[in-house]
Amino acid sequence: MRKEARALDTTTAYYLANSSRGAALAGFGAAANGLGSTGVPLGDGLAASGSDGENVPLCVDLDHTFTDTDLLIESFLVLVKKNPLYIFMCFFWLLKSKAWLKTQIANRVAMDIAVLPYNAALLAYLSGQKAQGRSLFLCTAANWSLAQKIADHFGIFDGVMASNDAHNLSGKNKAEALVGRFGPHGFDYCGDAMTDLPVWVQSRRAIVVGTKRTAAAAAKVNGSIVFFEKKSALLRLITKEMRVYQWVKNLLIFVPLLASHRFTDVPSIVHAAVAFASFSLCASSVYLLNDLLDLDADRRHARKRNRPFASGQLPVSLGLGLSFVLMIGSAALAVLLPAKFALVLASYFVATLAYSFFLKRHILIDVFTLAGLYTARIVAGGAADDIVLSYWLVLFSGLLFLSLAMVKRYTELDALVRSGKQAAAGRGYLAQDIMILCAFGTSSAYAAVLVLALYMNSPEISTLYSHKPALWMLFGLLLYWISRVWMLAFRGQMNDDPIVFAIKDRTSLIVISLCVLSVMLAI
Repeated sequence: MRKEARALDTTTAYYLANSSRGAALAGFGAAANGLGSTGVPLGDGLAASGSDGENVPLCVDLDHTFTDTDLLIESFLVLVKKNPLYIFMCFFWLLKSKAWLKTQIANRVAMDIAVLPYNAALLAYLSGQKAQGRSLFLCTAANWSLAQKIADHFGIFDGVMASNDAHNLSGKNKAEALVGRFGPHGFDYCGDAMTDLPVWVQSRRAIVVGTKRTAAAAAKVNGSIVFFEKKSALLRLITKEMRVYQWVKNLLIFVPLLASHRFTDVPSIVHAAVAFASFSLCASSVYLLNDLLDLDADRRHARKRNRPFASGQLPVSLGLGLSFVLMIGSAALAVLLPAKFALVLASYFVATLAYSFFLKRHILIDVFTLAGLYTARIVAGGAADDIVLSYWLVLFSGLLFLSLAMVKRYTELDALVRSGKQAAAGRGYLAQDIMILCAFGTSSAYAAVLVLALYMNSPEISTLYSHKPALWMLFGLLLYWISRVWMLAFRGQMNDDPIVFAIKDRTSLIVISLCVLSVMLAI
């Protein structure tokens, strides 16, 4: 028993230490000593000794209870990432039954159980109960094979009850199965949702992992509960997951206005603003999808594992719905603009999805795609206002953004090398690729500066600018800025997307302001 207790303590400590909610979850540990997180008594003598509950099995739900995610949706996303055509197969599987759908998906995916977000507070409580000799059972509507893997991983459960290909163990079905095995009121049940009410009705005691509303409903059918309350600033988490701060990239839509000297034309500015809003909603929609498809890789990343979806702070089901709503909003705004803009927007969306599904796993193709997605914003700005873009601008933008895309990948590899790893999870790069990426990136940067110099000596420049010498300040500023970006990346100080970094960095803001000033003076 002592060896078992020490093993459970080690497992609990690991998940408490690695939980994205850290100290907040650690505070819930009071539940193991007789109080829920809200101070609700365990009731009827169920205290740390377990004297009242040690002979009564404790049955624990999995989705959004023991784990902070939904295994059906997560496994579906893994399947779709493997092959998007499986979406159509899932529809036909669901027509047969939900239980059949779960089985077919589970048979085709391989999920890393170890990196899933687990409820550290509940794990601490269960570990304490197990160490005191209480029987624990994992009872879930998830497919049996996935549930068994999780039970085997933790080693604290005495048995598993889960869905198979013919029976979906949820709601009333779960209540009937538990009563059939343990008898009416012969077990305690830990769940999270209103769908668990039929189970709580048949249980001796309700243990709730959820909101006060769920706990209040459970308390009506059972006089006492253990309440592990889940609180989250939903709007803040959604905004973070949408990466609203990344919308700054979409300011590139206004570049054609500046280049064509139409930055004082009100209708053109309005069109560009609508295009900015449409592109921003579209980009956030894709960010959500990208994070949902990248959950496994993000959970292995030192920084990305704290993202709301990866850490379980936001349900993945919410992400799917929100992504669809944002895409509809983006399309509605695009209708207000010329058809060319809608075509560019659709191309951007498809290219970004292709990047999320498979292009980002291929070396060099990923950075060329990123460069194209950056440049697409400038093309979209031209399409929104019927501005014909010069080849000079497109070539300059493509080379500059290729360099910045390589800065982003170089930074990730640099962090990899510093942590002692040899390969990037979900990418095609190895640690030894870092120097060649640096060479490619700096070459692209100086090629972009060269294109700008050639443009300033072209015949077209005389028709657009009255004071050409002022443009040479632009040349010098760009040469300085791109060199500084690469210097910071080499030092390991580039901790963000280069364009987002430019908006946050004071020196970069000064350089950008001076660049705009030099263009104004030249005009």
